[in-house]
Amino acid sequence: MNLLHMKHALEVAKAGSLSKASEVLLIATPNISRSIKELESDLGITIFDRTQNGMKLTPEGEEFINFAKEILKQIDDVEKFYKAGAPKKQEFSISVPRACYISEAFANFSKSLSKETAEVFYKETNSQRTIDNILNHDYKLGIIRYAENYDKYFKTMLEEKGFQYELVTEFTYSLIMNAESELAKKQSISFNDLKDYIEIAHADPYVPSMPLSKVIKEELPDNINRRIFIFERASQFDLLTTNPETFMWVSPTPQKLLERLNLVQRKCEDNKKVYKDVLICKDGYKLSRLDRQFITELCETKRKYL
Repeated sequence: MNLLHMKHALEVAKAGSLSKASEVLLIATPNISRSIKELESDLGITIFDRTQNGMKLTPEGEEFINFAKEILKQIDDVEKFYKAGAPKKQEFSISVPRACYISEAFANFSKSLSKETAEVFYKETNSQRTIDNILNHDYKLGIIRYAENYDKYFKTMLEEKGFQYELVTEFTYSLIMNAESELAKKQSISFNDLKDYIEIAHADPYVPSMPLSKVIKEELPDNINRRIFIFERASQFDLLTTNPETFMWVSPTPQKLLERLNLVQRKCEDNKKVYKDVLICKDGYKLSRLDRQFITELCETKRKYL
């Protein structure tokens, strides 16, 4: 169904004749007549009775004209809405590793949202899904985490897939545990001290071009006999605060969060592995105001804890 034909029919119904509609629309009468005939043919109804006194709506025609008025009004409203400069929706989306310093930056960033309509997506996941979210699920930003020795793997992959990237920070993992844990009482903690405790771990490490089994083996040493694999941080903290036998490797954690959850943070003297958090987006992507605001908060939070 041609919308232009619909407009012609509406004007003919209003004017009551082809000639009068022609004067209003500045279109030749035969062209308007042809539009009406094509519209009737498309719909399979008779919209007008042609009489000596002009064009009269049939019962079907009256029903159609009522529909046409609503349809054309909606189209007109849409055109006016956007041509008048509709207020833009605030949009922000990012996929990140499970990290307290990043979530704190995000919480502070949320204060920068204005009163206007906003859609914000914050996804905690592993590096593979972060990359996939940007490539296939319309996420704009991502932060990926990987061990320093995998740097070439990730940089090669990011360049091949058309990403631009920038280092956020480098760090070694710390341990967090219940303040009542025997581990928390030690002045110095070694790998051997951990073997009788329960490690809370992520089960989805990722390195491009390497078998998952090999990555897991390197990321999760063999000296731990008991592990609980958790995919979201709320349950991780529930375990840590409830069970003094649990511990977890984490990026540096804000002290106020540790105090609130009755947890402590400790270094491990044997842990020398360096990790990188890297901000990524598609090549050519132009940062929005909200993107820049989040990055500012991220840098501020990083300076406090890393």
